Amino acid sequence: MKNFKIIVYLLFCLFITNSSYSKIDVNARYAIVQDHLSGEILFEKDADEKIYPASMTKIMTAIVAFDLLKKGETSLDEKITISENAWRLSQSGYSSMFIMLNDQVTVEELLKGIIIVSGNDACVALAEGLSGSEIEFVNLMNEKAAEIGMYNTNFNNSSGINDVDNYSTVRDVLKMSRYLIKNYPEYYTYFKETTFTWDRTGGNSITQGNRNPLLYKNIGADGIKTGFLTVEKYSLASSVIIGNRRVNVVGSGFENKNARSRESIKLITWSLRSFDTIQIAKKNEPIDFLDVWLGKKNKVDAVVKEDIYFTVPKRKKSIINVVIEYQGPLKAPIKKDDKIGILKVYYKNDVEKEYDVFSNEDIKKTNIFLRLLKSLNFLVWGDA
Repeated sequence: MKNFKIIVYLLFCLFITNSSYSKIDVNARYAIVQDHLSGEILFEKDADEKIYPASMTKIMTAIVAFDLLKKGETSLDEKITISENAWRLSQSGYSSMFIMLNDQVTVEELLKGIIIVSGNDACVALAEGLSGSEIEFVNLMNEKAAEIGMYNTNFNNSSGINDVDNYSTVRDVLKMSRYLIKNYPEYYTYFKETTFTWDRTGGNSITQGNRNPLLYKNIGADGIKTGFLTVEKYSLASSVIIGNRRVNVVGSGFENKNARSRESIKLITWSLRSFDTIQIAKKNEPIDFLDVWLGKKNKVDAVVKEDIYFTVPKRKKSIINVVIEYQGPLKAPIKKDDKIGILKVYYKNDVEKEYDVFSNEDIKKTNIFLRLLKSLNFLVWGDA
């Protein structure tokens, strides 16, 4: 027998001005907006067209380094000797940390030089120090891109310097931005630091500001990375957190710095005003108790293995139904983490999302005498 349990019924009567949920124009060639928690795409413009990601490439450079830190294959205080290849980039007019030849610089200092001041020299130094060569490090970047699902991306260097074979899309940049924020919160804090002072060996200290203009706007921005190439113009991957909402935006092809800042803020403001995000379920927290047949307990805790959020427009009336569908009553024995049903999220009577539901506990069979008694009761009374 298939059972259905309605566990949540949410009715939103959100009356707002007509301008709050409306179409939006953005002065950028390519753009995409996402609610971070639900993963819903709220807006996109040519999001799968090829772009040159410029210094947004450095997001993946940081991800690979964070992976190696997590695996214990390096540490923040490991020192890397600066090669001539890396040093020359600090002398050639590119964005630089201004490292010095043969100096020894820690992984953490190089990461700050990459993330905060967009140092191309720091990228090469880190890549060589962690993988032996920039080429080998770039191989790790492309492997990670494939793992994340960045299907229209190829990295050909660690910095984003001009290279026709270093390409991506704003959708793929969004994917790696969200991945970094979700998986490395302890390191993501580097992205909101507004200044970095590099105490050079044999030279004066150099203090530089973060290139991300939104960090200075008091709008909740805490990352993530700017970019510029003459062919691509200006680009920005940004993230803003307000209360319980986080919105990620990626734009490319802004005509100038002012447009990059202005249009990104416009997209952020529009998405926060136009949509609400609701938490449906929390990871590993019981969402309901499903019926059990012939078990030592008559109910089993039902859980999902991820936080579940849903984003809806803020306009007039929106209805969400959340239903657990299962074959019940569930027959004991049941083991913890056994799949026991499916959670379905309905929006306006259509199934929008489905998630597996699992047992949060072991349920053993009851003894044979109670099983016989329950079976007899069922035959006589039709009541399990």
